[in-house]
Amino acid sequence: MIRLADIVQPTVSQPQTERIALTAIVNTALCVGAGGSSGSLADKPILKNAEGRLVIPASQLKGRLRHECEKLVRALGWPVCESPSAQKMCPQRAGLSETEENEFHRASYQLRPGPGQSHGDYQHHCLVCQLFGNPSLPARLQFSDLVCTEPEESIPEVLRPGVSINRRRRTAEEQKLYFLETSPANAGLRFEGALQLQPPWATINEANEAPNEAAFPFEKALILTGLKHIYALGGGKSAGLGWLTWEIRHDETTVPEEAWARLGNGAKSPDKTESGNPKEGTL
Repeated sequence: MIRLADIVQPTVSQPQTERIALTAIVNTALCVGAGGSSGSLADKPILKNAEGRLVIPASQLKGRLRHECEKLVRALGWPVCESPSAQKMCPQRAGLSETEENEFHRASYQLRPGPGQSHGDYQHHCLVCQLFGNPSLPARLQFSDLVCTEPEESIPEVLRPGVSINRRRRTAEEQKLYFLETSPANAGLRFEGALQLQPPWATINEANEAPNEAAFPFEKALILTGLKHIYALGGGKSAGLGWLTWEIRHDETTVPEEAWARLGNGAKSPDKTESGNPKEGTL
């Protein structure tokens, strides 16, 4: 019989879940398509919730943020698995050479095994997987939809015409006129949502096999930096649609100096020796 307690990954001493409120101010027309929707003359209606308010789905924000975080962490010298292929993600990381695999064998990547697991069950998960999850590790970061604060009746329907292009002839296709529904341009619409950050996973101290209670606090530094790299959401970004700016409360942007220092020093992380193996007694 499988017990839930045997498969839930342990965390460090349980602090309360941290909430990060987000506000996206959309400066240009937004086009987030709702496939299969009706009630509009557009071929691609805009996505709305049950109350008729415009919505940027949480899945789109999560995917963009993970992509930006992967680019940042990899650029800073931290080893990162190759998503979204499950076989190439942590902890399998199929296709890596022995040298590349050794790059992941650092103490800050080694999570403490759960109940019923032995020392041989230790798994190494990169920083991105620890935050966004993978097929074998639940995500610590939970997303909500970004919902427009303006009611439906105050936002007029805007139809944006377009035409399909023949890629071979480089001319407009006949009988291929279409319409996209967008939000009004230059309206400065505000979309509000939140991120829920769960307690960190417990890493292992190789010297005494005790959980690291002072885990490397990289989460907020990575999240806030990744958000700054997301300048647009939705469709038609190359045509100027969906460009936005982020508004985050000042008290939620406080990040310890240790986090910036450790995150920015990934290639020379103190928990890893030149041979690729964790140092004894490091966390």
